[in-house]
Amino acid sequence: MATTTSAARSFVLLLSWLAVSAAQKPSGWNTLNGNPPVIIAKGGFSGLFPDSSQFAYEFAVTQSSQRYTVLYCDVQLTKDRVGICLPNISMENGTTISDVFPQEKKSYLVNGVPSWGWFSVDYTFFQLKPVYLQRSIFSRTSWFDGTLPILTVEDMLNNFNPSGTWLNIQHDSFYRKFNLSMTSYIISVSRREKVNYISSPEVSFLTSLLGRVHPRTKLVFRFLDAPSVESSMNVTYHSLLLNNLTFIKTFASGIIVPKHFIWPVSDDNYLEECSSVVRDAHDLGLEIYADDFANDLVLGYNYSYDPLAEYLSFIDNDAFSVDGVLTDHPITASEAIGCFTNLNKSNSDHGKPLIISHNGASGDYPGCTDLAYQKAVEDGADVIDCPVQLTKDGIPICMSFSNLLEACYVPGVVHLGSDETAGVKDIYSVPGFFTYNFTWHDIVTNLQPKISTPFSTSTLQRNPRYATAGNFTRLSDFLTFAKDKDLFGIMITIQPVFGTPEQIQLDMLDSIIEALDDAGYSNETARQKVLVYSYSSSVLAKFKEETDYELVYDINGAYGEVAPSGLAELQKFASAVAVPRLSVIDEDDGFTISQTEMVRSLQAAGYPVYVYNLGNEYVSLPFDFFLDATVQMNTYVEGAGVDGLITDFPATARRYKANTCRNLGNNVPRFMAPVRPGALLKSYSSKPGQKKPEARRLPPLTDDDVAEPPLPQAAGSPSTSIAMRTQTRIPVLVTLVSLVMVFSVI
Repeated sequence: MATTTSAARSFVLLLSWLAVSAAQKPSGWNTLNGNPPVIIAKGGFSGLFPDSSQFAYEFAVTQSSQRYTVLYCDVQLTKDRVGICLPNISMENGTTISDVFPQEKKSYLVNGVPSWGWFSVDYTFFQLKPVYLQRSIFSRTSWFDGTLPILTVEDMLNNFNPSGTWLNIQHDSFYRKFNLSMTSYIISVSRREKVNYISSPEVSFLTSLLGRVHPRTKLVFRFLDAPSVESSMNVTYHSLLLNNLTFIKTFASGIIVPKHFIWPVSDDNYLEECSSVVRDAHDLGLEIYADDFANDLVLGYNYSYDPLAEYLSFIDNDAFSVDGVLTDHPITASEAIGCFTNLNKSNSDHGKPLIISHNGASGDYPGCTDLAYQKAVEDGADVIDCPVQLTKDGIPICMSFSNLLEACYVPGVVHLGSDETAGVKDIYSVPGFFTYNFTWHDIVTNLQPKISTPFSTSTLQRNPRYATAGNFTRLSDFLTFAKDKDLFGIMITIQPVFGTPEQIQLDMLDSIIEALDDAGYSNETARQKVLVYSYSSSVLAKFKEETDYELVYDINGAYGEVAPSGLAELQKFASAVAVPRLSVIDEDDGFTISQTEMVRSLQAAGYPVYVYNLGNEYVSLPFDFFLDATVQMNTYVEGAGVDGLITDFPATARRYKANTCRNLGNNVPRFMAPVRPGALLKSYSSKPGQKKPEARRLPPLTDDDVAEPPLPQAAGSPSTSIAMRTQTRIPVLVTLVSLVMVFSVI
C-alpha cells in the first residue's frame, strides 16, 4: 500500500503546486506584455454551433468576455477568389456539400498527401449558396446542422463587433496550384478591414506579407504536430521549435503551438513535466498561444475532466502564462481569466452552497476509500459522506453499494473460507454477493475497491492509474478520520435495498447510532454536524426518535414541486431535502427545458435543498451548460438557488465557491450569469420542421410518495440477531471463483 499511497500523492502534486503558485501570484500576468491572455474563439463558439457560422460568432461575442475575445476564421478561397470561413480544406467535414453535389468528390494532393473530398477551388461562391454548415465533430449536437449559410471573411470581420479578429491561412501552397493568390487576397482584406492577427504554418506565406499588411496586424507562425514537415523549409516543426525560434522572430510576433507542446502527456494520458517553450518564446520577445482547447475532448486525467482546471494550468501559475488560448468553448476560457485566477484557496468557508461529497472524491479515486476521503477533505468538501453497509460480523462499513459486484474489483481466484455465503437473486435483477454475507476480514483480504464508471454509454474512464487504489473503510475509521478535520459536518447515508432481510436493516441502524455515540458525535458540544441521509422515511423517523441529527430526505425521483400533503409528511421527520438534478432543471435531448418549482416550494417551507449528483464529465452535461461543470453549478446555485451541491468532484465545487465574480450583483459578467433553462432552444432556430423539446409537467411529490410504515422493533441485540441470521442461512459454499464467474457475465 505504501507504493499506491505514494503514487496517489504524486497525482495531486501538479494541481496542489498550481494552487500554491496561484495564491502567491502577483496582481500582474505572466504574459509577454503583462496583460490578460486573449481568448481566440475558433470558428466562434464552435463547440455548440457549426464552426464559422453566424450563430457561433454571435454567441462567442455575446456570451464570453467581449474585452478579450478574438474571432477566428480559417480562410479558404473559392474558384472566383472569394474568401470564406471554413475549418477544413475539404468541405465534406463541416458542410452539406456532399448532399448538394453528391457526384463531385475529387482527390487532390494537399501537402503531398492525397486527399479526397469537396474543395472550394472547384466552386464559385454563388454555387455554394445552397450549401449549409453543420457540425464538424459528430459527438456534438446536430440540432443546428443544415440551417446556416457559409460566411465570407468580410461577413466575419464586419458583422459581429468583436474586440479582435484572427485570420488563419493553412494551405497557401495548395491554392497557388490553382492560380489563386492567398497573399494578394489577405493583403487586400487587411488594408480594408481591421485584422488583428494573421497566422499560418507556412514560413513562405508569412514572409510574403512582411511590410505589406497594416502595421497593427500581428503575424503569427503556427506549429503543427512535431513530426509534420514545414513545406518551404523542408524541416519538421519539432526541429523548428528546438532550433529556429530566433529565425521565426525575424518575421513573426508570436507562435501558436498545440497545448501538449507546453504540457506533454504520457501514453496513458497523464501530465508530464511542463516544457520550457513558453519561457523560450518570451525570452525572445515572441508571444505564444496554446491551441486545441475544447470542453468535449478527453483531457489529461490530472484535470479530473474539468476544462477550467486545464485553462488555469496554462495561465494561472507562478512560472508562466500563455498569451492566449485557441478554443471551441470560449466561455470557459472567459471564466478562467475573468473569475478564477489568483483565488483564495482557503477551505474554511462553510457557507452556502454546502459542498457535500458523494462517496468522497469518487471521481478521482474508488469511492468510500481512504484515498477518496483524504482527497475530498484536501479538495475542500464541507461535508464528507459514508454510505453504510453491514458485514456478516456486524461491522458497519462505508461502501457505495451493498452488492460487492458493483462496489469492488475481484482480482483473482481466492477462497473466502468455509463460511456459508449466498448470492441473493431475489433482491437484484442480476446476481449479487452482498456485504452481509461476508466478514470484514473476508472483504479486506480478498477484494479491491474499484472506481465508479457512471456513464455506461461512454468510453470515458476515471483516473485509470488508480482505478483500484485505496483501502476499504469502516464507519469507525471514517468517523475517526473526519473528527479533527475542518469540516462543516459528516453525512451518513442509509439506503435500504429492497429485499434485504429486515433484521439486517435494524442491526445496521443500531450499529450506526452506537458508532456515532462512541465517536462523540451525539455530544451536544460536538464541533461537526451529523447529517443522516436516506430515501426511506421510516429510517429517518427512527433517527428522529433516537437522535438530534439533521435528517436529509432524498426525493428519489423526478418531481416538479411538493404538494401540501407531501410537505405535511416531510414535517414529521425531515430537516433538509436532497433532490435529483431533473427535479430542479428538466432536460431533454441534451438541452435544458425548464426550471421546476421544487426548490422554491421546499425553501418556502423552510427546508434547505441539496442537488445531486454532479460530475465533471462532459457527457453528463446539457449542451446549454456548454459542457462545463462550473456553468452547471452556477446555474443551480445562482439560478435555482439550491443550498448545497452533492458531487463526485469536490475540488471543482470548492473552486467555484471561491471565484471572484460571486456576489457582484448587477455587475456580474455575462459569462458568469446563470443559464436560463430552455432559453437556448427558444433563441436559436433549428431545421425547418424540427420539433423542439417541450417542457413536461412533472408530478408533485405527495404524501403517498413519502409515507412508509414504521420500522418494527429489533428482535434482540445486534450480536444476537446476527447469530440468528447465521444459523438460518441456507448452506452454500461460495468462493471468489463464483464471484469471477458472475462478474464475467453481467
